[in-house]
Amino acid sequence: MEPDKETRKERADRNFVELLQSARVAVTGVQVLFAFLLTVPFSPGFDKLGLADRRLFYVALVSAAIASICYIAPAAQHRVLFRQGLKETLVRRSNLYGIAGALALAISMTTATMLVVDYLFHNTMAVITAVVIALLAVWSWFVQPAIDRSANGDGDSG
Repeated sequence: MEPDKETRKERADRNFVELLQSARVAVTGVQVLFAFLLTVPFSPGFDKLGLADRRLFYVALVSAAIASICYIAPAAQHRVLFRQGLKETLVRRSNLYGIAGALALAISMTTATMLVVDYLFHNTMAVITAVVIALLAVWSWFVQPAIDRSANGDGDSG
């Protein structure tokens, strides 16, 4: 059915399916990163990390956990809210969870990369690399789509 001829319920159903599909792409990467980060403290050499690197690791680990929660939330809430007539609410909320999950993922990827580069090359290279990673994530995941959305009149065309 054409988007301009669908009912509100059909639109909400379609939008929710689209949100779940996009979350499926991200959740695999988030889960791999999170699982890897969970094993790092048990590896040889972790105890040699200084306080600054341990803090970086903490931020990477916690933000990966937050990203996992955000990306899994729509599916979990769908189960809890099944047949309650709240699909439009769930779609709006799931979109916010997706944005929060992407932000948390960007933080986790940036800090995890900074930690590894700091371990390999020390501070200056780590900071430069982290800034580049953060800017690339912010640009490609948030700024560029915001520009497109603004140019499109910020309308809700489905």
